Amino acid sequence: MEILASLAESLVRGQADEVSHLTKEGIQKNLQPLEILNGGLIAGMEVVGQKFRDGELYVPDVLVSARAMRAGMDILKPLFAQANIQPVGRVILGTVRGDLHDIGKNLVGIMMEGAGFEVIDLGTDVAPEKFVAAVREHRPKVLGMSALLTVTMVGMKAVLDERSHVGGWPALGGRLSGTVRAHLGRTRRRSRRFRRHSPLRITHNAGRVHL
Repeated sequence: MEILASLAESLVRGQADEVSHLTKEGIQKNLQPLEILNGGLIAGMEVVGQKFRDGELYVPDVLVSARAMRAGMDILKPLFAQANIQPVGRVILGTVRGDLHDIGKNLVGIMMEGAGFEVIDLGTDVAPEKFVAAVREHRPKVLGMSALLTVTMVGMKAVLDERSHVGGWPALGGRLSGTVRAHLGRTRRRSRRFRRHSPLRITHNAGRVHL
């Protein structure tokens, strides 16, 4: 539909006000929230991801588009709740202790929300004990840890070492270099699970998030 195409285009351009306006217009025209999400917001972010991959967009551009997507999501979330649309899963995100960087974490959070996950964001400089306590309380499907600094990436190991205390859980880490993987005690074969990746490789497909 034309309105969904315009919504996706506005998101690519990072026009948050226009995204908000078109999202409301779609609702007024009786489009379903999931239709707006998939056909407009996610479709737009997929274009942003492709352009980022091809070097046509840069991190600041991606952040502007992500904020535009958040503007649309803020309107749709109450509608999902009213329709009793259940999240496909729960994800906990946080930047490890000693690190205050959150750009990548925030992008992942926005994309996972768009893919239907409930996202619990613990913020930055999160101690291992806080990660573990959050896992105990919320029982997520996935725990995502973020770090930019090499000296703080090893903080992921402290969290991973605690997994056995709460029954274990799938964990994602970004971004990990080969040196840090070795420091974490992973074998070379197992470390492939922690490939360096852009959050924009997350795509929506039949209710799943692919990294």
